[in-house]
Amino acid sequence: MPGSDRSHCCATLSAMEHLTVRGLDLPAQLTSLLAQGRWHHPGAITLAKVIPWFEDPLDFLTSAPEMEWESSSMDMFADDPSLAFFRKARGSTLSAPVELPWLDVEQAVFIAVNSMPGDDVALALDYRTDPLDPRVVGSDFWTNPRLCDWRIVAPAFSVFAANLGL
Repeated sequence: MPGSDRSHCCATLSAMEHLTVRGLDLPAQLTSLLAQGRWHHPGAITLAKVIPWFEDPLDFLTSAPEMEWESSSMDMFADDPSLAFFRKARGSTLSAPVELPWLDVEQAVFIAVNSMPGDDVALALDYRTDPLDPRVVGSDFWTNPRLCDWRIVAPAFSVFAANLGL
C-alpha cells in the first residue's frame, strides 16, 4: 500500500459536498464524521476491543482524497496474478461473485491503512452488502500467514462507528 506520502493526493473536498471515493458514495455517517473532524483513530485500547484479532497499527484516513489515494493500491493487487496472496479481485471480470475471504476491489474503499510502511494491512468499506451502510472488513494476515483473509469487522459502518464510540 502506498502509505508513505498521503499529502500530495487530490484536492480537498468541501465538508458539505457529496463524498464519493472510487465512484462509491461514502456512508452519510462517515461523511458527517469527516466534516466534523470526528473520524480519527479511537486509540489502541478501543481498537483492540473492537478488532481483537487485528495486530498491526493503523492510520485512519481523514479525507475522501486520502481514501481515494490509498484505495488506488487495490488495483495493483487485483491486476497482478502473482499477488493473489492479498485476495483482491475485480468482480466485473469474474463469472461468479467475489465473496469473503476475497475483497472485490470494485466494491471497496479503504478507511484505515497500515501505519508502518510495508505492513500492507487495511480496513475497508465493503459495499457488497449495502450501498448506503456498507459493512467494514479488515485484512487478516495473522490467522493464516500464508494468505490474507478479509474478515468482517462490523456488519455495517454505523455499527463500527458506534463500537468505536464515534
